[in-house]
Amino acid sequence: MGSIKKIVLAYSGGLDTSVILRWLKEKYKAQVITYTANLGQGISLEGIKEKALRTGASKAYIEDLREEFCQNYVLPALRAGALYEGKYPLATALARPLITKGLVHLAEKEGAEAIAHGCSGKGNDQVRFEVTAKALNPEIIILAPLREWEFNSREEEIRYAQLKNIPIQVKEESPYSIDRNLWGISIECGSLEDPWTEPPSDSYQITKSPEDAPSKPVYIEIEFKEGVPVGINGKNYSLVELIEWLNKIGADNGVGRIDLIENRLVGIKSREIYEAPAAVILHQAHRELESMTLDKDTLHFKPIVSGIYSDLVYNGLWYSPLRKALDSFTNETQKVVSGIVRMRLFKGNSQITGRKSPYSLYDKKLATYGEEDIFNQKASKGFVQIWGLSLQTIAKLGKKSPKKN
Repeated sequence: MGSIKKIVLAYSGGLDTSVILRWLKEKYKAQVITYTANLGQGISLEGIKEKALRTGASKAYIEDLREEFCQNYVLPALRAGALYEGKYPLATALARPLITKGLVHLAEKEGAEAIAHGCSGKGNDQVRFEVTAKALNPEIIILAPLREWEFNSREEEIRYAQLKNIPIQVKEESPYSIDRNLWGISIECGSLEDPWTEPPSDSYQITKSPEDAPSKPVYIEIEFKEGVPVGINGKNYSLVELIEWLNKIGADNGVGRIDLIENRLVGIKSREIYEAPAAVILHQAHRELESMTLDKDTLHFKPIVSGIYSDLVYNGLWYSPLRKALDSFTNETQKVVSGIVRMRLFKGNSQITGRKSPYSLYDKKLATYGEEDIFNQKASKGFVQIWGLSLQTIAKLGKKSPKKN
């Protein structure tokens, strides 16, 4: 590793990244530039620039990435149907390649040799940051202080911060580790590490418990154009606004809670709690519209693509050629995924109650058993005979086979 004179640090302003900032500056005798991405964390970023400069940063950048996050990361994953292990909408996993892109571009702009992150050696995020960074700039140096430094506990970090006059707020520590953005919240640690334990009420950050949700159902109509959600109840929204709206109405009705035993990339199973009202509602509505507009073969094949796509995102391979190629498949399928889906939100559940599309392959005259029926039932006799011919042939052969004693 050559001489490092400038480092760009992914900075949240919390204890870890505040200590990392000063630790990097002292260890490498380098300038540290902080980079903070606004992805809809639900907390104010006001004062974070001043805090970074007071802690020792030479420069501090804050970038609002909410629109880019939703359009270029969340939306492709939604249209692909990407849910890791069938449940997780990949909120944190989708954010990491975007944050890393910002880090790398800022490092190149500032002439920094290295970037740094605050990920531990046990989680998935270290892989996502580092694999993405090397995909964007193979020469960039990556520093991961939590894997290298001398501190073994939060208490040691607090003592270091106090010794170095690092501005931190020492408050009663939440037992949970929480990561939040517009697409969802991930919650782990504390009592959640026991998979037999029901998640305590204080572990959930935004959703009402189903018991406390309104006793009257809420109906919403979501409009899609080529797989893109564009409106609710007849009113058009930007994607950011639409996700924020659905997060609010979903959370108020207890929708969006996910409890998952998850297979991490590093080879361990972890118990994860997620809150993702908008993601749960939109994935459900999008799948329902696809069921009406995609032909049978495409509809049956797409879950294979969805599974591979979600694995690539989860495993930090956003910038892989395969993910881009799968986008091409998805884009082709979404040309007919336009229409409106009506949903009922009630005490933790979201149900489909109606769907319509100008590209619908549902033909009532073929499906009905009423007087409008135009299906030729007499033609089915020959179809059934030919369809079952192979099994009939096997059965005949079995009767001819000699019986064993």
